[in-house]
Amino acid sequence: MTTVLKVDGVSRSFDGRQVLKDVSFAVSGGRMTGFVGANGAGKTTTMRIILGVLAADSGDVTLAGEPLTRAIRQRFGYMPEERGLYPKMTIAEQVVYLGQLHGLSRATATERTTRLLDRLGLGERAGEKLEKLSLGNQQRAQVAAALVHDPEVLFLDEPTLGLDPISRRNLWEYLVDVRARSGTTVFLTTHYLEEAEEADRVCVIDHGHVVAQGTPTQLKSQLSEDYLLIDAADRADLIAELRRLGRQFVEEQGLVRIDATGERVHLILKTIDTPLTTVRTHSPTLEDAYLRIIAAAEEQ
Repeated sequence: MTTVLKVDGVSRSFDGRQVLKDVSFAVSGGRMTGFVGANGAGKTTTMRIILGVLAADSGDVTLAGEPLTRAIRQRFGYMPEERGLYPKMTIAEQVVYLGQLHGLSRATATERTTRLLDRLGLGERAGEKLEKLSLGNQQRAQVAAALVHDPEVLFLDEPTLGLDPISRRNLWEYLVDVRARSGTTVFLTTHYLEEAEEADRVCVIDHGHVVAQGTPTQLKSQLSEDYLLIDAADRADLIAELRRLGRQFVEEQGLVRIDATGERVHLILKTIDTPLTTVRTHSPTLEDAYLRIIAAAEEQ
């Protein structure tokens, strides 16, 4: 696994307000890296610096050890959070045009556009203007525009934001499939932690600082807990018993949560005499880890 893209000590301020503070991380070749954080955390600013839309106040961004130039950035693919295509142009017309801007001949750009639109389910609508499409299909067209020149690194800025659940799932499955088939390096910002959980590596940014990074498994194992969610017909009796047992618990999701870190679930349940109506085990998710990471960062 080779490091393709490296961000080293990048800082940036706007009107005297520092929005990025010594941001550093690496993106490995052929892998997907998820970049997650709240609104205003610095995700899009970081991506725009990498893409050359903004300049950093300090720090470096390199690809395979080389400073980024315009020629190198032509090898990137970018799907912005905002709709970036022309509503009055046909889908095929503008994807071909964008392929030519990335150095493709018209013939090559046309052939790739036809193939991509067919794979995205837009082949029969290639001659329609973008404004006539649903939001989900507009996003698919943007995927085609980002992929037409076969980029070395694909940047996805909130690619499924604003889509209905079915459209979001379909588009996300296609993006995962593209990465698996092509081996393209992917850098992803997303608000959906279940999407970031499918990344090979995750970097968490908060108020312009990188506060954690690692594989999803590493983040979950270090910063989240296994727990039980239980309930009884008589909740008051259950709570009274847990207090007698000295068992730590909280009430959430309409149930009683018991920390089960490092303990066997069946042994915990054997200590409880109150008849239970609900027993659920919870495996930690990336969202659990993310919330703990952010809470810890806010306390510092």
